[in-house]
Amino acid sequence: MWHMEEELQTEGVSVSLLKEIQKFRESHEVDASVAGRVPVPRFLYYGKEIWEEAAAALLCGENLLLSGPKATGKNVLAENLAAAFGRPSWDISFYVNVDAASLIGTDTFRDNQVVFREGPISRCAHMGGFGVLDEINMAKNESLAVLHATLDFRRSIDVPGYDRIPLHEATRFIATMNYGYAGTRELNEALASRFVVINMPVISEENLRKLLKREFPTLKDKWAEQFAALFRELETKCDNAEISTKALDLRGLMASIHLMEKGLKAVRALEMGIINKAFDPFERQLVADAIAARIPQDLDYGKLFGDR
Repeated sequence: MWHMEEELQTEGVSVSLLKEIQKFRESHEVDASVAGRVPVPRFLYYGKEIWEEAAAALLCGENLLLSGPKATGKNVLAENLAAAFGRPSWDISFYVNVDAASLIGTDTFRDNQVVFREGPISRCAHMGGFGVLDEINMAKNESLAVLHATLDFRRSIDVPGYDRIPLHEATRFIATMNYGYAGTRELNEALASRFVVINMPVISEENLRKLLKREFPTLKDKWAEQFAALFRELETKCDNAEISTKALDLRGLMASIHLMEKGLKAVRALEMGIINKAFDPFERQLVADAIAARIPQDLDYGKLFGDR
C-alpha cells in the first residue's frame, strides 16, 4: 500500500479507523482474477476530516456521494479509498446516453450460445469491488433507477431472464458529482437517499504545498509556496466571479510543473497548463497578470529545483 497507512497516520487520521480498515482488508480476500484492479495511487488525498468521514461511512457499509466543485480531489479520494481498503476498483463514467445494459450487462453470443455479458456494475458487485460512479448526475434518472436495489438494503441486482446477483459483502459504491456543470441535472431524490454525502472542500494552501512537495521532492520550498498561493489566488478570483473556473485547474498546475522539470521556463509552462485554459481574451489576461505578479519571466529549472 506504498506506506499509505504511515502517511495517513502522519496526517493525523484516527488510528482506530486505520485498524478497522486493516481488519476489513484481512477479512476480505481479493480474487486473483481482479487483483490487478486494486489501485496503486500516484497522489495522496490530504484532508484528515474528509478521510475519517469517508472511511467511517464505508466501514459501516454505506455508499458515498462526493459532491464538490473542480480541484477538490473527488476522484483522487475515491482511488485512495479503494487502495486503503485493498479492493479492486471499477471506474464507471456516466453520460447522457448511458443505459441499463451498459451498467448491468447484456446478452451476447459465446460458443454459439446466448450468454450474459456482465457490465461493470455486475462485475463489481460479485467481485467485492469499489465502484466509482463518476459524475453520476450526468446520466438520465430513468437509467439510474436500475441501481436502486443495488444501492439500498436489498444489495442485489435483478437481471431479467437470469438469476438475481447478490452483492459481495465488501462491495461499495462511491459516486462523484459536480453540481452545476454543463450537462448535469438534479439528482433523483430516491437515488440520493441511498448515499451518505460528503461536500468536498477545495484543497487548502497548506495541503497543496504538501501535495506539490510529495510529487516534486526537489521543488524548492519557496516556489512550492508560490504555486500554492497562486492557486489560492485563482480560487479567490473564481469565488468573486472575476474569472470562470476554467483556469482553476489543479491538474493543469501539476502538468505545468512537470513541463518545468523537462526544461520549459515557468511562465511558458503555466501558459500551457493554466492560462490557455481560459479562452476569453480578457479572462486570459487576468489569469496571466496573476501569474506575472508571482512568477518571474526568467524562472527556470535551475532556480526551481535543487537543494532547499
